[in-house]
Order: sequence, then C-alpha cells, then structure tokens
Amino acid sequence: MMIPEHLQHLIHSDQPLAPLVWLGIGGPAHFFAEPVDIEQFTQVVTWAAENQLSTRVLGSGSNLLVRESGFDGLVVSLSAAATSGFQINGDTLVAGAGAKLSHAVVKAVGGGLGGLEHLVGIPGTVGAAVVGNVSSGGRDIGSVVRCVRVLQPDGTIREFQQDEVGFTHRKTALAGTTIIEAEFKLESVDAAALTKRLQKLWIARNSEHPTRMERIAMPFVDPDSLSARELIQNVGLAGLREGDVSLDSSQPHYLIAHEGATSDQCLRLIGRVREQVLLQTGIDLQLNLQIW
Repeated sequence: MMIPEHLQHLIHSDQPLAPLVWLGIGGPAHFFAEPVDIEQFTQVVTWAAENQLSTRVLGSGSNLLVRESGFDGLVVSLSAAATSGFQINGDTLVAGAGAKLSHAVVKAVGGGLGGLEHLVGIPGTVGAAVVGNVSSGGRDIGSVVRCVRVLQPDGTIREFQQDEVGFTHRKTALAGTTIIEAEFKLESVDAAALTKRLQKLWIARNSEHPTRMERIAMPFVDPDSLSARELIQNVGLAGLREGDVSLDSSQPHYLIAHEGATSDQCLRLIGRVREQVLLQTGIDLQLNLQIW
C-alpha cells in the first residue's frame, strides 16, 4: 500500500514495537506514526480509515502484549507534546490522552486540586486510564471525569459527557476509540496538605511494587471481591513460571518477562493462572493486558 506524499514524513513502515512496550516483546507495526499535533493525528487516522486499515493507539505500553508477528495495521503513538499536555481551568484539569497518568496526578496536586491523588503510582497514560476506568482505594477515575473527546474515523471530534462513557468496574464503552483528551472535575484543596497526602500514598503504593521493575506488566483486572494478588497468592501460584516468563514471587499479580520471553509463553502462563483460579475459587479473572 502506497503512503501518500503528504504523509510520507509521518508514516513509517515496519517499526519495531518491542522497545516501546514494558514487556519488551513483539514484532513490528506495518505502519507507524507519531503525529506532533492534532491536525497530523487526524490526517493519519483518516488515511487509515479510508484504506480500511486497523488502527491502534500506543500510550506508554504498560498494559500491552504484542505478538511476534506484530500488528498488521497502523499504530499511532501519542507521546508528542500536542497529545500529552495539561491545562488547569479553575477546578478543571484538561489532560491530553498521551500524558502519563502519574504526571496528571502531580499536575493536579500542584495546582491544589484533589480527586486524582489516590491513583498515584498507577502506570500508563490518561487515555488508557479512562478507557479502563482504573481504580485504587475503592475509587475509580470515572468518578471525576467531566467529559472525554474522541477522534472519529472521519476526522471529526466527538465529545462524550460522563454519563455517556459507560463507566463500570474497570470498563467503559470507549474501548476501541481514539481518545484525544479528557477533562476532570476536581476539588480545590490546600496544596500543602494535598502534597503530604500524595507522599503518603506514594510510599504505600511503592511498597506494593516488585523489586524488579523492568519488563513487567499486570495481566489481570482486580475482581470485585478479592484483589488479583490475593487470589493468585491464595491458590499457590506465586512465582509460577512458563519458559522465560514468570509471576513475581512476592507480588504475584505482576508478570515478569525474562530474557528470551515470548508472547506465547506469556499467554500460556496467563491461561494457566486463569484456569487454576477458576477451578479453585470459581472466579474468572479478566485480562488487563491488551493483546495485539
């Protein structure tokens, strides 16, 4: 397929994806683009739609497993400043979908705005966090979302209000869409007190991370009852290994990709965990990982 001349500086072929995802696994994207503004973003997405190419948006790659065959479509990276910026308007934080969630938390706290600090330490981008309705401490991100702006395949932008997003436990109706930015309705709080609260939350969250932080991912969504960590620990699967992939021995809700790990090994390990947890507890663990 020919790339039109006006997009040749934007779209590249056979871009390796493994260096761009946390697990460090996977083949290339057939087409890859990293637009620097919304106009370029719109151009590459509409070109893909016109050519019936599947499109995926790449954030930080923290919850992504790419197969060795790669992705036969267009991957759009949101790492550019135009899709990862912030703006504070009164008690509202506007965040680009490509911005890191951790940066959004710090930006809000620095501006004396409360409502996101409980999400400190959760990896990934704002866009992925909203789509997956991430939660911590019994509160999800959807509770403070005012609206979400989504790029349509025809190049237009549609705004979804909070009640249109379909926020449920770790799910929304936005799966498969291309989010541009999100607005958060927050609460004005004393910045110094909020900063102290953030520091305490960060210390607590940091203690839950495995000692090894390279090439890891959290493959499962916490169910309503127990956390994935507790379930896996209780059924005796901590440290379980499949080839060059294992669960962390002390924090078994983390999957670790060792040298030589493959996507098939990851999927086999995930399948073994789901099967044993279902057999022993009756709970069907749902995937947090996207599989490309």
